[in-house]
Amino acid sequence: MAVVGVLALQGSFNEHIAGKLHLFSLRKIGVKGIEIRKPEQLRDVTSLIIPGGESTTMAKLAELHNLFPALREFVKMGRPVWGTCAGLIFLANKATGQKTGGQQLVGGLDCTVHRNFFGSQIQSFEAELPVPELASKEGGPETFRGIFIRAPAILEVGPEVQVLADFPVPSKRLLGSDPSLEDQKENDEEESKVIVAVRQGNTLGTAFHPELTADTRWHSYFLKMGNEITEAASRSCVPVEVSVCHKQPPQNDLPIFQ
Repeated sequence: MAVVGVLALQGSFNEHIAGKLHLFSLRKIGVKGIEIRKPEQLRDVTSLIIPGGESTTMAKLAELHNLFPALREFVKMGRPVWGTCAGLIFLANKATGQKTGGQQLVGGLDCTVHRNFFGSQIQSFEAELPVPELASKEGGPETFRGIFIRAPAILEVGPEVQVLADFPVPSKRLLGSDPSLEDQKENDEEESKVIVAVRQGNTLGTAFHPELTADTRWHSYFLKMGNEITEAASRSCVPVEVSVCHKQPPQNDLPIFQ
């Protein structure tokens, strides 16, 4: 059984490991999830998920437990790391829209993330996202129903970052989130796009919450990143077989983003 670490300081770590409401969980696809709260626990895993939650609180707890040096080293070693929502903020090299004083970042993704780009908790929503790369690798529909809860968005990416999903927004929303685009105001009635899923090497980031759906393709995609390292270390190892399920999730109460 594959073993995946899940940072368990705060947020939706249990949704990744055990699942709730009969939705996705690592356990259901034959993968063991280990809660990570101390630096030394990272030695027991080859891949790591940093879940959604309240990014400022998570950062304070990570500082308290002296986790940042170990997390940065884990990423630098090229081990697979996936950040969802707040986890994406953690992995970004730069974050804007932060609270006074900001927060520490792990880094590793050459991108700029805007914290809470889509608004507050009551402005959470669901949307169908075109995911051609995911569909090509994992099969299933050409779209993925993303659940955005007090979600960030990626404003810019570096040349080595692969965009896996983006989402249309009015240009005036994008302008309001980035003062450096002030000279483009004449186009503020046009439609722009923000990026909501990226990959750079073995680092993956999504602004939404795949663990709250019944579609396992993002987790399968991430686990295969880990299998690549295992296979390289030992050709005698048998790759983990992941049961991919992309049935529609139960109806939620979140609105469609307008």
